[in-house]
Amino acid sequence: MSTATGDVPATSWTTATVVEVERVPLRYVRLRLDVAGRTPHRPGQHYVVRLRAPDDYTAQRSYSVASDPADPLVELLVEQLPDGEVSGHLHDVVEPGDVLEVRGPIGGDWFAWDGDATAIAVGGGTGIVPIVSMLRLAVRLGVTERLRVVAVGRSLDELPYATELLDAGAFVALTRENLGSRVAAPPYPEELRDLVDLPTPVERAYVCGSVGFASWATRTLGEVGVLSRSIRVEQFGVTG
Repeated sequence: MSTATGDVPATSWTTATVVEVERVPLRYVRLRLDVAGRTPHRPGQHYVVRLRAPDDYTAQRSYSVASDPADPLVELLVEQLPDGEVSGHLHDVVEPGDVLEVRGPIGGDWFAWDGDATAIAVGGGTGIVPIVSMLRLAVRLGVTERLRVVAVGRSLDELPYATELLDAGAFVALTRENLGSRVAAPPYPEELRDLVDLPTPVERAYVCGSVGFASWATRTLGEVGVLSRSIRVEQFGVTG
């Protein structure tokens, strides 16, 4: 992922001990980390994970945080990418007890949601991860009416946190399989319009996903009345 425009507080590299590893079919790994000297994150922020080889060669990538800020552990969900140096190692090699180099939380006000504003959050694929952090905060604070979550995936098996999202009342749209009576398709404008308008209009919109997904979601939200200045976008990319 790449960070969107906004204030990015300086953070130092530290270590994180891997506490839990869950390899999730089809190609994900969920990591729960005990970060040394951890600063609580805000939903929407991310961490950089850096791997170091014996010859001191390093590779690093950014991963959004899925956990509630009140969670004592930092939860990351990593998608294994073809030829991905970092994602491949985290998916195939890392085990509980391993120690990773990390830096974070990173990200300022731009893509952070603290439960104050009424918002719609639209995530595609692993772009749902930072939105899960927002949803977990909303559930804990009892303000789920302030956050309307739209999760888009190809199938339930491929959509991260699908069961948790459905249980929390998120609107889930699958593009390659039907879900109940809903025929496979991206969200229709009228479906988003209902979420934008009811019970009160949203003040803010969050979009996270690939470049193509972010472009579609931003355009569609505009079509249903969300002002462009209210839409905050994070797109997938590579950490330099």
